[in-house]
Amino acid sequence: MDTVRIAAVGAGVVGLSTAVCISKLVPRCSITVISDQFTPETTSDVAAGMLIPPVYPDTPIHKQKQWFKETFDHLFAIANSAEAEDAGVLLVSGWQIFRSIPTEEVPFWADVVLGFRKMTEDELKKFPQHVFGQAFTTLKCEGPAYLPWLEKRLKGSGGLILTRRVEDLWELHPSFDIVVNCSGLGSRQLAGDPKIFPVRGQVLKVQAPWVKHFIRDGSGLTYIYPGISNVTLGGTRQKGDWNLSPDAEISKGILSRCCALEPSLHGACDIREKVGLRPTRPGVRLEKELLAQGSRRLPVVHHYGHGSGGIAMHWGTALEAARLVSECAQALRTPAPKSKL
Repeated sequence: MDTVRIAAVGAGVVGLSTAVCISKLVPRCSITVISDQFTPETTSDVAAGMLIPPVYPDTPIHKQKQWFKETFDHLFAIANSAEAEDAGVLLVSGWQIFRSIPTEEVPFWADVVLGFRKMTEDELKKFPQHVFGQAFTTLKCEGPAYLPWLEKRLKGSGGLILTRRVEDLWELHPSFDIVVNCSGLGSRQLAGDPKIFPVRGQVLKVQAPWVKHFIRDGSGLTYIYPGISNVTLGGTRQKGDWNLSPDAEISKGILSRCCALEPSLHGACDIREKVGLRPTRPGVRLEKELLAQGSRRLPVVHHYGHGSGGIAMHWGTALEAARLVSECAQALRTPAPKSKL
């Protein structure tokens, strides 16, 4: 077998980054991204894209830290390059604040972000309802710019992009030798995974160019994230809710909670509502599976279930997925031992 034909299903940040990593790391392969939704219609386009990772209960902490660090290093290099604006990647400093002292004062990612420290008493005066805080500089990666940038890199290395709805992974056989499933919530159907469910997030994108620092309540339910062309205000975390239509009452609540933390936001204008469904499960699914139907075989690498950490973890998990694809490609190229009869 000369060229191994690989299909990646899904064109959010996970699918596109996986395809880019495969095109770099897997020799003699062709890579095609197949999806019925592309930027700006993906969950990744709604995400604020702050590199503050969630904790996955079913994934070892050392593994989560590795994924986060690899993602941070990759995006930090972009932020320090001439590509930064094009790719939608920037450094942002700010505060994570708590109403009571957290059980974990120093999270696992504290030495990956820059300048992590405990907030001073004077800094906390800005937030009279909060008793503890952490100050640090992290990265923000904006989907509406970063996804087209990844697409451009993929096409530049010979990758193809195909708009098509996939109902069953077997549809891709025999046109493709290996399938990478990056379909997020689509994996309920495509992989028959009952563990994955939506966590609905509603945010507001507003014009408030004077806001320069991020502010995040430790609960993760109220946050203010300044970006390149707008400020993202959030948010919600509604488990099992599939509704993609904005709810006006929720928007009112978000705005009032954010104004309580940053009163100058009363002057924000051009308020746009956005909704995304985070593809959530107890841990990211990152593994190989050999599908079999009679005598037919289809090697699949599953790579989905990042929840609210898609952008914070994507490059680290994409590198790992590409390594698994490389193993599958090697196995296909190794002739099966002949039986001695």
